[in-house]
Amino acid sequence: MDNKNLIARRIAMMLHDGEVVNLGIGVPQLVANWLPEGVNLVIHAENGIIGAGGYAPEGQGTDDIVDAGGMRITVNPGAQFIVSTDSFGAIRGGHIDMTILGAFQVDEKGNLANWCIPGKKMGGIGGAMDLVTGAKQVVIAMEHTQKGQPKIVKECTYPLTGAEVVDIIVTEMGFMRVTDEGIVLEEINPNYTVEQVQAATDAKLIIPENLKLMDIGE
Repeated sequence: MDNKNLIARRIAMMLHDGEVVNLGIGVPQLVANWLPEGVNLVIHAENGIIGAGGYAPEGQGTDDIVDAGGMRITVNPGAQFIVSTDSFGAIRGGHIDMTILGAFQVDEKGNLANWCIPGKKMGGIGGAMDLVTGAKQVVIAMEHTQKGQPKIVKECTYPLTGAEVVDIIVTEMGFMRVTDEGIVLEEINPNYTVEQVQAATDAKLIIPENLKLMDIGE
């Protein structure tokens, strides 16, 4: 299993029947492909879909049904297409149980930077700034490093999407929770050592005595 699907699978294991979950673009969208049997979610796409599915198989789907990043996706039976203002009303009104987003940087205070890398072509901040303040829980799905550089840092150096908003970080190396004391490594991928995970992380990780092994599938 590749890193992106490993991350998506672990996050899918957190989800519960009946939750309203927003999936960001990239790795988060893969979560829809790994939902446990019997778990039926209402998946929200910020561009105006209630009841979205995962990515459409290659060569299938339609340009009329896409996620917020313009990628073709599927929809589940009973899905609704709503105007953007209503979609953001759901976000700002506190009706999203969890948002799952990618990131460029997350720091030990739970600050999130996921929309702009200084010096590179800039897009808009999009709906992420609303999601991280309106959703009840913010989960970050990302690979642990970018070209060997840590993405979990002591302090974000990129422009922030939200301040002190991140609750959970899941990477191919482990499952981490942001607390008032710092980032706790609750589960570790058994293919890595604690020393390897820390070496790939700029922020100082808190290692509990009951550190668990992350379920990475086959």
